[in-house]
Amino acid sequence: MTQIFAHRGYSSAYPENTMSAFVAAEKAGADGIELDVQLTKDGEVVVIHDEKVDRTTNGIGFVKDLFYKELRQLNTNKKGGRKEPIPALKEVLEWMSSNQLICNIEFKNNRFPYDGMEEKVIHLVRKFHLDNRIIFSSFNHYSIVHSYRLAPEIETAPLFLEGIFMPWVYCQSIRAKGLHPKHTTISDQIIQKTMENGIAVRPYTVNQEKDMHRLFNIKCTSIITDDPVKAIKIRNQYKKRP
Repeated sequence: MTQIFAHRGYSSAYPENTMSAFVAAEKAGADGIELDVQLTKDGEVVVIHDEKVDRTTNGIGFVKDLFYKELRQLNTNKKGGRKEPIPALKEVLEWMSSNQLICNIEFKNNRFPYDGMEEKVIHLVRKFHLDNRIIFSSFNHYSIVHSYRLAPEIETAPLFLEGIFMPWVYCQSIRAKGLHPKHTTISDQIIQKTMENGIAVRPYTVNQEKDMHRLFNIKCTSIITDDPVKAIKIRNQYKKRP
């Protein structure tokens, strides 16, 4: 059965990439979560998508220019109510020790290199003994190759915005066991052929019902969605089929 990954947590209902969004995704029954990591000025691995804090918090500036203590003062809950800080990756991984979720960690280093980020993340994953529940992905494919060389036991998966010819061949060439394509750029045939060649396919970001139906129908490995509740409801229809 197709797995459901909550994109930045249950981000259609909670502030993205926050502990509230991750906890809500787990309670909803998601199989996994997807999150993004960057480094602060003092080298802390934090969970945030944009290179700047402007869109998702009440602050301004680049993540790389802010110290961790400064970042923790910001509030991602811009609608008001309870404060939602930007989490450190170690906070998320410690919480994962209490559940069985899979975690797709995306390295956000295609704009700023964040020297040493892969090593820091691998250290944390190993510290919490989560090697077999983590997937590293990135649009920076040099980064995931570097990660594989450092920790071949942790699955890697390149991200793609555009279609690629025979993606299973490319994945095999960089020792990646997964492929994370934009769902609109990959056909059913290519998904199935990729899976037949032993590569997991996890398209993003799948939010429309018709797209969920399409991917559940062909038994795609996983989908990455902002709305795990909707996805689970639709997937349940396929569980009832003979």
